[in-house]
Amino acid sequence: MNLSISLKNVCDSFVKEFDKIPAERKKQLQELAAYISKKNRDGEIPRLIVICTHNSRRSHIGQLWLAVGAEYFGLPLIETYSGGTEATAFNPRSVSALKRIGFDISTTQANTQNPKYEVMWSKAMDSYIAFSKKFDDEPNPTSSFGAIMVCTEADEGCPFVPGCDFRLSLPYDDPKAFDDTALEATKYDERVLQIGREIIYTMYLVAKA
Repeated sequence: MNLSISLKNVCDSFVKEFDKIPAERKKQLQELAAYISKKNRDGEIPRLIVICTHNSRRSHIGQLWLAVGAEYFGLPLIETYSGGTEATAFNPRSVSALKRIGFDISTTQANTQNPKYEVMWSKAMDSYIAFSKKFDDEPNPTSSFGAIMVCTEADEGCPFVPGCDFRLSLPYDDPKAFDDTALEATKYDERVLQIGREIIYTMYLVAKA
């Protein structure tokens, strides 16, 4: 395992907290784990796009935790992507929350409309370039991928995702509701932890399969 120590410790804590995940939610996560496991058994590389409306908050958080979960459990190659029904920008509040939990994130484009961020969760990796994009924009795959819908608007507005062979509705509350309030950082941190815990649970099931 090449995860940074801080992220490894967070993942260790998630493994002890699976009982915090509601039973109905676990059923949904088990569907995702079954999809990934089947791809592995069939000798295919699982490709997953996490989708929300603006590709600014929850979709990036979900994608990065998928990559961390695969590394944490030493799983075979899994390709993770994020996208939106429209492109905006990777929200800096999300970036800050991910940095607080242990991701190494930097950019030289902070003042541009859609900055590209260099993200690392291991010192042994090349940085991953994160930026906002539509779900069918490059470098995202356009066929044989799983679509994970993490916001209600995207789920309802995009009932059919062209090219996907698996679609899961897995909505999370949007921390955007607390922007510029005293609870902003707390709510972003809560969402990063919630998504992380559920994704690590999913990858735990894949590792057990």
